[in-house]
Amino acid sequence: MKKHSFNSRFKYYFENTISSSPLGIIRWLGLVSIISILILGALILAFKISGSPETEPLGFSEGMWQSFMATIDAGVMAGAAGWPFRIILFPATLLGIFIISILIGAISSGIDEKLNELKKGKSIVLENDHTLILGWSEKIYSIIEEIIESNSNRKNASIVILAELDKVEMEDLLSQKIDNYKNTKIVIRNGSPLISSDIYIVNPNQARSIIVLSQDVEASDIFVIKTVLSLTNGKNRKTEPYNIIAEIKDEANLEAAELAGNGEAVFLNSSDLISRITAQTCRQSGLSVIYTSLLTFEGDEIYFADEQSLYGKTYKEALNTFDTSTVIGICTKEQAILINPMMDTILNEGDQVIAISEDDDTIIPNGKKELTIKTNLFKNASAKNIIAENTLIIGWNKGATTLVSELDNYVGAGSSILILNNNEIDKIELTNQKIDYVVGKITERKVIENLHPEKFDNIILLNDYSIPEQESDAQILICLLHLRKIAEKFDINLSIVTEMRDIRNLEIARVTKADDFIIGDNISSLIIAQVAENKNLKNVFDILFAAEGSEIYLKPINNYITTSEPLDFYSLIEIASKRNETAIGYRKSSLLNNAEQNFGIFINPTKSNEIEFDEDDFLIVLSEN
Repeated sequence: MKKHSFNSRFKYYFENTISSSPLGIIRWLGLVSIISILILGALILAFKISGSPETEPLGFSEGMWQSFMATIDAGVMAGAAGWPFRIILFPATLLGIFIISILIGAISSGIDEKLNELKKGKSIVLENDHTLILGWSEKIYSIIEEIIESNSNRKNASIVILAELDKVEMEDLLSQKIDNYKNTKIVIRNGSPLISSDIYIVNPNQARSIIVLSQDVEASDIFVIKTVLSLTNGKNRKTEPYNIIAEIKDEANLEAAELAGNGEAVFLNSSDLISRITAQTCRQSGLSVIYTSLLTFEGDEIYFADEQSLYGKTYKEALNTFDTSTVIGICTKEQAILINPMMDTILNEGDQVIAISEDDDTIIPNGKKELTIKTNLFKNASAKNIIAENTLIIGWNKGATTLVSELDNYVGAGSSILILNNNEIDKIELTNQKIDYVVGKITERKVIENLHPEKFDNIILLNDYSIPEQESDAQILICLLHLRKIAEKFDINLSIVTEMRDIRNLEIARVTKADDFIIGDNISSLIIAQVAENKNLKNVFDILFAAEGSEIYLKPINNYITTSEPLDFYSLIEIASKRNETAIGYRKSSLLNNAEQNFGIFINPTKSNEIEFDEDDFLIVLSEN
């Protein structure tokens, strides 16, 4: 083997050390400085050079000191006396200028390098009890806004985000979409949620909940499953189970996802949830407003509470126990969720009440001890058959098939669906509904008028996810404007449910007096944020959004009472309970188009306050039909 010369080896070592980091440059500069000072000190000693003609020659140590001072301060040359001393200090001053210049450059470069490294977001996160979000999608803004709201009564609240986008870019995007972080600290790191070593940078072992977002790519579910697997099977994971909430787009991948989750993850099929909610809300004006009210952390939400005073009592008795909270069900000690159970269901030790309340600490037994029930206003229940309904669907997307199948569970035999879309779609076979198809542009007024939308019971506008977000929302808004003009022409109110992708377009749509909206990403974001706070809410939502069991209905108030005099909500709870229904609120039709009054929707009213109803108002209940 060829032996390398000393010069080659020294050059190799010099290049490696000086290019490794700014510290390597500083070490070499320090070595050159020490050697130079030693040489100059030795010359002063050897030639017996003095600091001035009147003084004795300098010693070795004093010579080194004077050389050192000339190296770090060029002004020392001005005070040097005698040419021998000046000749010695001159190279020291030149060397000092050279060394200081390089040193400043090296330090500046090192600081820039460190700042760039910090901007990349690769440092370890020391937060604890934080909400961890893995991945990035358009849903993240709504999720963060809801978590910020839920953190309003928590100290040292924080949200940590890990995604593959540039850290500075993510910070800019968040600052553009979210105005105020309130008391929540946002920490962002760059890395791949698919890699365990990157995940552990954001301290998942001390996170209170972990949200795994589905990416806007074709194989998004595969990435979600791999991310969950990196958590549950990571070599540095904690022994206690994680609290993971993950989003799945294709139900076919749910079984594999459950295996990866190992019992530690809750998976939400956002597309399926949106379809179910749309099927319910298209038949009841105001229902999407109710869902939005319950799903946001601003106002009243659904909570679980231990109330030992209810042990041994019935569900009916629990309904009247709280004046400012509304009981909607029971969570048994075996974690079974019962929404609007039979009124004689007994609450056993370890059971929790499920209630709508302003906060988890406002569920207190402050109900009236003596009730004044105005039974003289009650009406007898009358049987109501499920009738045939005609539905117009404008637009089409991948969740529409689930939507029409879900809608088939609610309507009577002989119902019909007419679908208008820009392109042809596959035929669908249903039990209670007959489907017809029309191909045409959903933005053309004449095409829409030829469908005679005024003759339909329900109208659904679906967003096209195959085109850019703003373009598809613009098509929906134009179609909505045409429909409202047609409604004005015939002087009727059309029941319209509109699916929007960008929540910022909601304000534009409200100008058209539409009060029912399904904001696709926004609704699923709200559900994800809620479940992140309490896993059991997933089962509650599954029941509420399914055709089986109890759902939320807006029913005419005159089906329950005569509206001749005001009454409190305890009386409405009583009449609803006789039909095995749970009353949770009411809608005032006089406020139908008043956005500031939540379109007349009042959820969880104070039960002791008396309400004066009109004939066309509605009672909001949990019922099986």
